Amino acid sequence: MRDFSGRVAFVTGAAGNLGTTVARAFQDAGARTVLVDRDASRLQQVFPELLGAREHLLVEGVDLKAPGALDGVVTRAVELFGRVDILVNAVGGFRGGAPVHETPLETWDVLLDLNLRTSVVAARAVIPAMLRQRYGKIVLVAARAAGAGAANLAAYSAAKAAVVRLTESMAAELKGDGINVNCVLPGTIDTAQNRQERPGADHAKWVPPSAIADVILFLASDAARAVVGASVPVFGLS
Repeated sequence: MRDFSGRVAFVTGAAGNLGTTVARAFQDAGARTVLVDRDASRLQQVFPELLGAREHLLVEGVDLKAPGALDGVVTRAVELFGRVDILVNAVGGFRGGAPVHETPLETWDVLLDLNLRTSVVAARAVIPAMLRQRYGKIVLVAARAAGAGAANLAAYSAAKAAVVRLTESMAAELKGDGINVNCVLPGTIDTAQNRQERPGADHAKWVPPSAIADVILFLASDAARAVVGASVPVFGLS
């Protein structure tokens, strides 16, 4: 297991399937964590053992689509822990099922907001602190669909492809300042929700959240110090 003792990991979307798994993986590896979620009470339900914990901070009711949504959270984290070393933005969303000419513009707005805008808002909040300490690891979550367009998935594919381009651009901007920026490209994630929506699929070929978390922790570790601007496929057996 990788050792993140002394590191502070900032995880957004921390009450979701992937976010919860990533947060627990960092905690198991010794990191202090700042966990952020839009829901007003779910973090307390998912992480009841962390209520009042001095080494971890739960911040609920934060809408990452709002400009500056995390500025105060980062300030508080630095006041409590002295630094922010790692950002993982696990906020995202999926919608599909219609060709471009039938997809409402609102769907494009929703998917770009959930996937791209939240990544930008989160990165903008933590980068100044990372620049001051000249150290940081940023891991964004794109998707396999970022690699190529597909029928009835244009908005989702475009939004995730934008996350990849954002990753590459930030990596080029920050690599001289001790900050690595990379992203992961999960295939279909094996969650209860996905199993319910696709009961006839071969779930054994899907990728478990824990496998994605393993890759994210690698990218957030010093072992990945030479990995810059990468989009790492995590497809499982699909």
